[in-house]
Amino acid sequence: MADVLYTGPIPAERGGELAMGGGRSETSALSGTGGGRGVTTQNSQRPNACCFCWCCCCSCSWNEEERRKRRRRWKKISQDNKMEPINCEACTKPSVEEIRLWSQSFDKLMRNPAGRNVFREFLRTEYSEENMLFWLACEDLKQEANKSAIEEKACSIYEDYISILSPKEVSLDARVREVINRKMQDPTPHTFEDAQLQIYTLMHRDSYPRFLSSNIYKALIHGGSRTSSES
Repeated sequence: MADVLYTGPIPAERGGELAMGGGRSETSALSGTGGGRGVTTQNSQRPNACCFCWCCCCSCSWNEEERRKRRRRWKKISQDNKMEPINCEACTKPSVEEIRLWSQSFDKLMRNPAGRNVFREFLRTEYSEENMLFWLACEDLKQEANKSAIEEKACSIYEDYISILSPKEVSLDARVREVINRKMQDPTPHTFEDAQLQIYTLMHRDSYPRFLSSNIYKALIHGGSRTSSES
């Protein structure tokens, strides 16, 4: 995939809560999407009504439980599929200076194709790779100008990452899902912008701190430092 930049709003490095829906159930039926564009109409009701009690943070107890369930699902899928190789973005080998910059800002990490590849590798070890895949799919959609291609890609993103029937479903609040369902009636390159921002913030707050402490990142830093000193 070509090097793309996140063109939506960038959250602050610290603080700043996302506005979340308050106790509103998600409406997953996409009425008026046109003749068979491939979006699966779903029953919006989950088994437990308390699942719609949303707090003001992406890491509320319900979302944390969903994330754990998703990791277990991904673990089983990954084991069954023998962990297929990652289809990485094309990029040049990062310098040790670039690698060190990734620890200064999540934005700097996400703006660097090599950084995204490494972070995606880390997310895969935590069975949350779908967050990066969704973000990348949204970036790809933003570059599309052809209307029929926009509709096709939007439907594919919905089925892969928004549908509650998908094993790669990302964790979104009810308000954002409602917005997506409304926008899917006439998809545009920015149909998933609110959801993309929410997943960006989730990765920033939840996964990024662990990535900086991970063996994957430490190995890059130490390996780069040794290479620099030897040369």
